Amino acid sequence: MRLDDENESSNFEIQSGRGGGGGFGGGGLGLIGMLLGSRFGIFGIGILIVGALIMGVNPLSLLGGGGGGAPQVQTEKPGFQELTPVQRTSLKVLGSTERRWTDIFKAEGQQYPPPTLVFYSQNGQSGCGAAQSAMGPFYCPADQKIYLDTDFFNEMETRFNAPGDFPIGYIIAHEVGHHIQTITGIANKVRTAQKSASEAEGNALQVAMELQADCYAGVWAARDTNLMEAGDLEEGMRAAQAIGDDTLQKAAGRRPVPESFTHGTAAQRMEWLRKGLSTGDPAQCDTFKGV
Repeated sequence: MRLDDENESSNFEIQSGRGGGGGFGGGGLGLIGMLLGSRFGIFGIGILIVGALIMGVNPLSLLGGGGGGAPQVQTEKPGFQELTPVQRTSLKVLGSTERRWTDIFKAEGQQYPPPTLVFYSQNGQSGCGAAQSAMGPFYCPADQKIYLDTDFFNEMETRFNAPGDFPIGYIIAHEVGHHIQTITGIANKVRTAQKSASEAEGNALQVAMELQADCYAGVWAARDTNLMEAGDLEEGMRAAQAIGDDTLQKAAGRRPVPESFTHGTAAQRMEWLRKGLSTGDPAQCDTFKGV
């Protein structure tokens, strides 16, 4: 991606400190409930639980459910010169999403309130409860912030064979997509519908949420074509393929069970990312038809 001339977003925070067991917190709303429709998917809570069960570990202990106080963290906003290269790349992507979605909202006579990107290392604290690196990047609707441990990008490259800078853009733009769903009321409607749905129906709605966020990520990239370089599309498709529910379940040695999918198959994720890229129109991202 051509990011050298892109302006970095100023909407960021850095959390530092050591965390303990954080509990599910959040004013009576458990972390899983609050993060419904918010995870990028490749690491997410679901894959954390799968891995824990395979290793014979209590998943609640990894999610901070085993008791103890909230992580002790400090939030600061250092100068740009103190940021790491991957943090600065992330902020350039976030800045690009702010400009593109501001234009889209302005065309509809609306104002776009951007999210804040929170960097943390290993353990942090969100408005939805504990933030832990094993959960992967996620968006918290309670405080409208995106939480990111940038070590995740190393995992993308080494474990899931999805290198390159476009996957960084895809990941952040996907989480921004969940922010769009929150501020437009889509996320609230889905959570309301899930309360009276069966498990399979609720999962299907969750898949639609994730695929729409993928499509919105494609819309961002389509609207900022000056950032795209040869090979970026292939990098994005490789990342989308790597995080399909069927791909992840196979990698865990399991037979794919469509009724349990919460993020969509590899083919679906590639399809909706490509649709956003080809149309640049958020109105074409209606993934809820037939759900």
